[in-house]
Amino acid sequence: MNNDIIHVIGAGLAGSEAAWQAAKAGCRVRLYEMKPQKFSPAHHYRGFAELVCSNSLRSAQLSNAVGLLKEELRLLGSLILEAADATAVPAGAALAVDRYRFSDYITEKLSSHPNIEIVTGEVTALPTDGVVIVASGPLTSDALASHLAARVGEDYLSFFDAAAPIVDAATIDMEKAYYASRYGKGEASYINCPMEKDDYDRFYEALITAEEAELKDFDRESQRAPTVFEGCMPVEVMARRGKDTLLYGPLKPVGLPYPGTTREPYAVIQLRQENAEKTMYNLVGFQTHLTFEAQRRVFRMIPGLEQAEFLRYGVMHRNTYLNSPKLLHPDYSLRNEPRLFFAGQMTGVEGYVESTSSGWLAGVNAVRRLNDKAPFLPEALTAIGALSHYVSDPNVGSFQPMNANFGLVTPLDRKVKGGKAVRNQALAERSLSYLRQLLLTEELF
Repeated sequence: MNNDIIHVIGAGLAGSEAAWQAAKAGCRVRLYEMKPQKFSPAHHYRGFAELVCSNSLRSAQLSNAVGLLKEELRLLGSLILEAADATAVPAGAALAVDRYRFSDYITEKLSSHPNIEIVTGEVTALPTDGVVIVASGPLTSDALASHLAARVGEDYLSFFDAAAPIVDAATIDMEKAYYASRYGKGEASYINCPMEKDDYDRFYEALITAEEAELKDFDRESQRAPTVFEGCMPVEVMARRGKDTLLYGPLKPVGLPYPGTTREPYAVIQLRQENAEKTMYNLVGFQTHLTFEAQRRVFRMIPGLEQAEFLRYGVMHRNTYLNSPKLLHPDYSLRNEPRLFFAGQMTGVEGYVESTSSGWLAGVNAVRRLNDKAPFLPEALTAIGALSHYVSDPNVGSFQPMNANFGLVTPLDRKVKGGKAVRNQALAERSLSYLRQLLLTEELF
């Protein structure tokens, strides 16, 4: 029986982070990844930590909760943030990466670490020795999902997630589109496709009446109706909520005037750089479940995209997560089997950076569990601590996946004048000060 080993199942963002932290602490790590022998319906690249949706890790500003979470992870020595910073591409006030270089960077780091053994192939049952971190992702294979459901004694919950299309930059008509970042923040790295009212009216009608793709077998729910997660809603579903809904969401024109003027278009579609070479751009906020033919027809109605060549169409797939408040401790360990940890989106944290944070905590605490040490649990005044407390809070009512947000963070004990941005900045400064002090006074391993 190998009780001195940490098994990590899944080499996505959470699993890669967990494996790295455990290996860095000197533990023997066995990292299981079913690619390239088997791919989930949403995965295509051979490397670890594949970004299957957007290439953006969202806001880089401390006044945004995910921006704070990134800075916390940098302080904590995150491999994922190290890779993101090393492979970043221009994205205004956001942190976006070249997705393939990002994956390659992490794959090389993990594959070359002397404490990590890579095991390829599908895992259908959990190892019986050592400590186990399950980070198999929201598209966990059917065999492992069945094993886990029986193991934890709880039904899974599921929602549907969608990915946006990517177009060939050379096929964008820059006579109609223009570079800009909203309100001029950061580098003018977004391509903006403006619409006047007549353009928008035609586009809107085509979008809400376009044909949707038939659900794949893996997306069919036999026991409960699917729920669309609000943070990654298909653009056509959003549009059907009302004609002006998109104008306050992904097509918001505010802060994006025509070049050399102060006049704003009626609507704007933004395209974000996908790779360092600037050859690929994704349609921001255009996650979709339309058929490929409908995507070609409708999205080519966007000014500047009439001749656009699609390098990847939008797709929709099932995401599955645990009823974590009933199952998990704040360190992401299972309440009735503490040697078993979970990490990533399957815990109910939503987003790349959030998944990374759960992987960091699970990896660190798996090492501490192996060494009979008490869990390392940052308080909820940090973004990383607030997320772990949210997914493990037994008093949560109807549990839903959650992005990092300041609503989860412990409020300030004083009033701050100057509005929301000033308050959030104060929350961020308090968190980072606390975390720096915590790292000075408490050893991780």
